[in-house]
Amino acid sequence: NVIGRSLFGFFEGLLDRIPLVKTVYGSVKKFLQVLQDKPKGDVQRVVLINFPSSEMKTVGLVTRTLVDSASGRLLAAVYVPTTPNPTSGYLEIVPVEHVISTNWTFDEAMTFIVSGGAISPDAVHYDESAGPPKVL
Repeated sequence: NVIGRSLFGFFEGLLDRIPLVKTVYGSVKKFLQVLQDKPKGDVQRVVLINFPSSEMKTVGLVTRTLVDSASGRLLAAVYVPTTPNPTSGYLEIVPVEHVISTNWTFDEAMTFIVSGGAISPDAVHYDESAGPPKVL
């Protein structure tokens, strides 16, 4: 265990000396740490949002919630991963009232995304006007 920690520390120190790699590695490391914590408030981690248009929905991951400084409106920072490589994607800022919570776990969402939708839970809460999702 001590040897493994030493090697890992050496490897991180090496990456920390390379300017571009330092930025990318540091950002990815922070992003993965953020995904381990549940967002504040009543917002679920795995959600659906209208994207790229109001007639379509996409799976997104709420990374944090924000407050609009002008109106006080609650907003969600939603990361929309792309298929089949979830490390690339889009960041959308969406009013919380337009975020549709799902019952999906993070693992279920990532499996759905990486598989292109071929592997998915049996049901999804799609309609935001129908209220919160029912527990199946």
